[in-house]
Amino acid sequence: MAAPQQAAGSGALETCGLERILEALKLLLSPGESSSSSLQITKHDVLLATLKSNLSALEDKFLKDPHWKKLKLLRDEIANKAEWPQNSVDVTWSFTSQTLLLLLCLKETMIHLAADFSPGKPNPRTPEAAPALSPDTLSISQQKTVQSALQFVVTLGVCPYLMPGVGVPLRYRTEFGAVVQDVVCLDVVPDATQRLYTSCRVLLNVAQHASLGSLIFCRHFGDIAAGLCQLGFCPTKRKPLKPEEEVLTEEERARSREALRDILDQVYQPLAVRELLILQGGPPQSCTDVKRQVRCRAPAWLRRLCGQLLSERLMRPSGVQAVVRGILEGAGAGAAGGSDAEATAADWKKCDLIAKILASCPQQSLSPEDYYRDICPQILDLFHFQDKLTARQFQRVATTTFITMSRERPQLAAKYLLQPMLAPLHRCLNTAEIPESDMVPGSILVTEEELIRCIEDVFKVYVVGNEPLTVLVDSLLPVLGALFSLYCFTKQSVSHIRSLCQEILLWILGKLEREKAIASLKGFAGLDKSVPSLHSLCQFRAATQGGIMITIKEAICDEDEDEALYQKVSSDQCQVEHLGDLLSHCQKCGLAGDFFIFCLKELTHVAMENEAELKTKPNSSKSLLELEQHQTLLVEGQEQKLLVLQLMAVLCERVSEQIFTNITQVVDFVAATLQRACASLAHQTESTVQSQTLSMSMGLVAVMLGGAVQLKSSDFAVLKQLLPLLEKVSNTYPDPVIQELAVDLRITISTHGSFSTEAVSVAAQSTLNKKGPEGKTEEQQQTIHERSTDVSQSHLEQQQSHEKSNQTGLRSDALFVPQDVSEPGTATNQKSGSITAEQLQEVLLSAYDPQIPTRAAALRTLSQWIEQREARVLEVQEKLLKIFLENLEHEDTFVYLSAIRGVALLSDAYPEKILLGLLAQYDCGEDKHTLETRMKVGEVLMRIVRALGDMVSKYREPLIHTFLRGVRDPDGAHRASSLSNLGELCQRLDFRLGSVVHEVTACLIAVAKTDHEVQVRRAAIHVIVLLLRGLSQKATEVLRDVLKDLYHLLKYVVHLEPDDVARLHAQLALEELDDIMRNFLFPPQKLEKKIMVLP
Repeated sequence: MAAPQQAAGSGALETCGLERILEALKLLLSPGESSSSSLQITKHDVLLATLKSNLSALEDKFLKDPHWKKLKLLRDEIANKAEWPQNSVDVTWSFTSQTLLLLLCLKETMIHLAADFSPGKPNPRTPEAAPALSPDTLSISQQKTVQSALQFVVTLGVCPYLMPGVGVPLRYRTEFGAVVQDVVCLDVVPDATQRLYTSCRVLLNVAQHASLGSLIFCRHFGDIAAGLCQLGFCPTKRKPLKPEEEVLTEEERARSREALRDILDQVYQPLAVRELLILQGGPPQSCTDVKRQVRCRAPAWLRRLCGQLLSERLMRPSGVQAVVRGILEGAGAGAAGGSDAEATAADWKKCDLIAKILASCPQQSLSPEDYYRDICPQILDLFHFQDKLTARQFQRVATTTFITMSRERPQLAAKYLLQPMLAPLHRCLNTAEIPESDMVPGSILVTEEELIRCIEDVFKVYVVGNEPLTVLVDSLLPVLGALFSLYCFTKQSVSHIRSLCQEILLWILGKLEREKAIASLKGFAGLDKSVPSLHSLCQFRAATQGGIMITIKEAICDEDEDEALYQKVSSDQCQVEHLGDLLSHCQKCGLAGDFFIFCLKELTHVAMENEAELKTKPNSSKSLLELEQHQTLLVEGQEQKLLVLQLMAVLCERVSEQIFTNITQVVDFVAATLQRACASLAHQTESTVQSQTLSMSMGLVAVMLGGAVQLKSSDFAVLKQLLPLLEKVSNTYPDPVIQELAVDLRITISTHGSFSTEAVSVAAQSTLNKKGPEGKTEEQQQTIHERSTDVSQSHLEQQQSHEKSNQTGLRSDALFVPQDVSEPGTATNQKSGSITAEQLQEVLLSAYDPQIPTRAAALRTLSQWIEQREARVLEVQEKLLKIFLENLEHEDTFVYLSAIRGVALLSDAYPEKILLGLLAQYDCGEDKHTLETRMKVGEVLMRIVRALGDMVSKYREPLIHTFLRGVRDPDGAHRASSLSNLGELCQRLDFRLGSVVHEVTACLIAVAKTDHEVQVRRAAIHVIVLLLRGLSQKATEVLRDVLKDLYHLLKYVVHLEPDDVARLHAQLALEELDDIMRNFLFPPQKLEKKIMVLP
């Protein structure tokens, strides 16, 4: 807009100070007297009377007070040069004009004072002293006065003249605004449009001063922008016939448009975005109630204009950040967002809104590709904010925008978002072309900051966003090899990006199609060289700031070739182990089971290829080059085979018994086993281990057909793929029992279980090695893993040892029974460290022997070794715990009692590691473990409590909580067992029972009075007996708060309990209590001589 004319002469400005102008503003803005009982009509009259009174008071001051003469001269000079009408019949406009004149006087005075100010030189003796303030600086109270004046100008000179739908109407802001809206007269001169133009023009003129501009735009930018939009862009209804009839000339409209763009570029961009969004308004409101309707919808021309201006804000440098801040910081919500659920949901809605805005190409852009080229780098920058308060919301917006763009324009998103984000990983792949300038050994290919930023961005987009779009998955697939190598490197030391890499790998493996996931795992293991992986010349190294960087490997000397070979072998082995760790987290989705089956099939191919190679003779007619190539292929083939065997060994060790999640995987496992058996028969290489594996797999099929799993018609369709293999086994296997079982299984599968022979039932029962349907699936899966481990290890390096072990298991009575039964002193007198690895391996294998005496003797031998603290035995404590827990489920007393003793001894040695697991097993429901198994675990816990002695107080909380929960179990036997264990525990806690005594007492009272099973009520009374006997004379102190309740309970049981045994226990408890109280009240007299030394 046009700047106003220069102010009056220097003489007026020299003598007129800021205080006089601010005093005039205060006089003009002083409130009038009003009655508190005024009605609405009275408020209008009071407002008009106050405005008139203040104008008259100001004029009287100018005329009568000689101190105001200079200010009057300055005001009159500015008023004479002003080009707008200052007087009107409408009092509100006269008041607004006088306020604008005073603001112009203030601005000119501040400019003149600042120009004449020359700060003195700082005193070197007092450098800490603050510099002198400029004379145009406003104090806090003066700023408040100016803000009040600006508010009156905007309220009386801008808002009343805005069209409906342009800005927020006054009547919906404050009660005073509603009064102002009604007192403004629009029918008198000057015209409403001319008034609006004058107010906006003068305010922008005043805002040219920095201090005053910040006060104006901070509070009133939206109203001024709304006025400029209306002045410059509102279409006229008709073209006036004469120029003098025009309200605004075309030049004034052009000035308004230029001024709007100037202030939009000048102010804080998020503020501009927020105010433009408010001007643009939302969708039309369906509410017709005037009282409830907030505002009219913005006119079409204003919506189009605001959309165009918002697009221009977005296309500017850092425009994305301005749009995000403008939306997130608007409506009173901070950039950090709220903490409650509603605020969080609102934030997500805002993020979706911003994502849609950013993903939509504006009309001002030449093409979507140009728009994405400019915007995508700014979106990636949103991930990297360091301020914790804003980073959270900005990352949400960036993630949501990333996904929205990938969904709407996948090709452009892949080019301008995904490729730059994944560039550090692409740079180090074996498929990438590394420039020669970067091939210098030791040079840094990817810096620490780049790599960390890349991994964090990938985690935020893929794992946090959790949208498996095709473009996202396909873009990440080529760099999975490098990502897995980075994960393996982080496992070697402490790194904060280890968990990020693991979460990314688990996410992508879970979202990929199963075939692609298996192919990626093959690449991780080194079985598929076509999968992109880390470049052979690249390596990961620890960086100086604690991160990781990618560098070029140093040149290898001839002397270091052996060391390099060792490093390569170690690295390959570590990668396989880390792959096993990664697959241990993929069991629920079934990926681990599918990959395990794939490895079994590869194992079959290895066996068949070995036999083929043995029969192949070298061709002497080949040239040396062909022979060398042939030998190279053979070496590579041998490496692949060794890798398969190593992978099988790791999988058997790392994955748990829950690896198979459906019938299809179990059938595939059995099919792979049958194929390997058939291949062995074809090559006449059948061994004892393979025979046992074949028997186990067929027994597994018999278990499924015997009712351990509820089979559907679709499951039988899967089982039918075993029919050709079973037929082949029945025709070729030499053992007639196996042949008959294969035939019976074929008949059962073909008839969908309608016909089943006794051989199938016997095979199923033999495989389970127990009665009852509970626990079948678990034992069958454990058997699968044990046998698979034997197979893999026999192919690796211990084939003869395993064959010897399996033969030993058939007649192991001669080995273990004499040592444990006939000569018990032999094991006891062994010195620590005298056990060899072969002896330990034989005993571990014998713990699974089908012969009960052999198995029990092995368990007792292991228990003795644990009791003697044999170092070699304690190194495999996890395997020992697994063996003992599996044998707890055995039906023979000799076996499970030996297992109970072993678990108790092992828990005594490592209570922290084992006790909590036993408590969890004891506390689980019957869907996981049978009642008999839980009772046996309870016996183990009782022995542990006795063995711990005074140390049991350390585990008081988990023990008591588990036993109290067990009292609420639906099974009566388990409730009685829990009460028995609770009594044993309380008897040893003494004073350490603490505040838990109230919970225990309440539990015992409730059970003794309400339980419907006699055995449980007996157990509750027996707990009180044990408690009183164990505490003895200490009962009056430990049970001080609950002794009365226990006494009432015992009297209740004696008089009302129908069971004789429970009454007997209660009578015994009362007798114990009687003795305790007698000794407490009448302590025995002791003749003691005390010698005291006086001070």
